[in-house]
Amino acid sequence: MGPFEYANTAAEIAIEAGALLKSFYERGVATEYKGDVDLVTEADRASEKLIVSRLLEAFPEHGIYGEEGTRDRLDGEFRWYVDPLDGTTNFAHGFPAFCVVLGLEQRAEGLAPDADGEIVAGVVYDPLRDELFVTEKGKGAWLNGRQIHVSKTRHLQEALTGTGFPSKKRHESPNIHFYQEFTLRSHGVRRAGSAALDLAYVACGRLDGYWEFKLNPWDTSAGSLLVTEAGGTISHFDGGKFTLDSREVFATNGLIFDEMKTLFEEMFAGRELTPIPTPAEFKARREAAEGQ
Repeated sequence: MGPFEYANTAAEIAIEAGALLKSFYERGVATEYKGDVDLVTEADRASEKLIVSRLLEAFPEHGIYGEEGTRDRLDGEFRWYVDPLDGTTNFAHGFPAFCVVLGLEQRAEGLAPDADGEIVAGVVYDPLRDELFVTEKGKGAWLNGRQIHVSKTRHLQEALTGTGFPSKKRHESPNIHFYQEFTLRSHGVRRAGSAALDLAYVACGRLDGYWEFKLNPWDTSAGSLLVTEAGGTISHFDGGKFTLDSREVFATNGLIFDEMKTLFEEMFAGRELTPIPTPAEFKARREAAEGQ
């Protein structure tokens, strides 16, 4: 793993915060609601407090934008997006899929506070699996010191994809129909409950694609750079440029981008979709693809 200007320090901080989360996870935590279904725990707050303290020590001139309310020095050149516990619902239920996320944005002078800069570094740390995903702009994507790349799956029918559902799913469920169609037209769709881990899994080839609605900058900051540095694509559902404030993400290995994008376009337009292939047709398509 090459020398990093910011990511090594961020990785050390994420590992420390991950150890704190793991200790909370093993003994259990108090949980409360910050919406009708959105949970927050004492572990979220303790982790963010630790991360903010360490970031200010290491980078006193940098701004910090945290999920649990930290808003500090946001007019500077650099801004850290912090999710101290991505996958809180999993964590609270004892489901072992959550992580710590730190993403660093570089912002041009004079940029409006609510305008996007460029993500230049990112860390996603899974403390239960001890998996550390690290990236910096132009330096590749890495998992535990090994460079990673997106998968080589060429067709949606052979792909494993991931998705998630917004916290307001009880009142609106825009993703249910997409979930159904992608499930029927691929090897399967996984819903692990951590956007950052899903993006990291696209980067390392465990998932071939991923989409989700209504995300926040701290969910996607690190993962978006991991995907592109690993050779993948990240965009809006229509293929437009991904931005942190877009609230939607569509990531792929690049090879299944066109198929997924076409399916999104057809469904958003309300058009009749092509029939789902029968098992025999599926086999014939696979064999034809293998012969190319």
